[in-house]
Amino acid sequence: MDASQLQIMHNRVRAEVVTTQEQLLHAFLIRSICFMEGEGLKTKQAIDGNDFQATHFVFYDLEEPIGATRIRWFQDFAKIERTAFRPAYRSPKVLKRLSVDVFAHVARKGYDKLITHAGPNFVPVWRRFLGFEVVDKPALISPEYEDCIEMIKRLDVPSNAITMESDISTLYRVEGAWDQPTWLG
Repeated sequence: MDASQLQIMHNRVRAEVVTTQEQLLHAFLIRSICFMEGEGLKTKQAIDGNDFQATHFVFYDLEEPIGATRIRWFQDFAKIERTAFRPAYRSPKVLKRLSVDVFAHVARKGYDKLITHAGPNFVPVWRRFLGFEVVDKPALISPEYEDCIEMIKRLDVPSNAITMESDISTLYRVEGAWDQPTWLG
């Protein structure tokens, strides 16, 4: 892909919070392509029980799914996991553009810390292009996965973060569409 194609594509890409079965299928397809075919992981490593306890994002180039990630929510931090992009779309411009939407979503929910566990080969990407810092901890070692380095990104929580004081109609709205009226207004 040359620079002109990348610029055109950059204007067509978007991040969407998964709210339909079809979008979740797109997320699983991306992870299957990237993790199972690309990295040789087993199905239970690419798709697991946490998929039903998380918020997923699918990244699109027009209508074509090109990437996916999921966020899991904990008491005072969120964790970004299973981030994958199809090979033709692995560029710093696309990654930066789409991460803005994910980071804004996490911050809007009131979280000021986002962590990830990155394989050693991916630490430079998370650090250089996405602004994560390495946490001063030993690498996580698991017999099922590669060694992982914990990383953190500090987020600025906006003044309109979702809190207990938020208007009740906001709390009923679809995930990520908190400013779009629903049946409650």
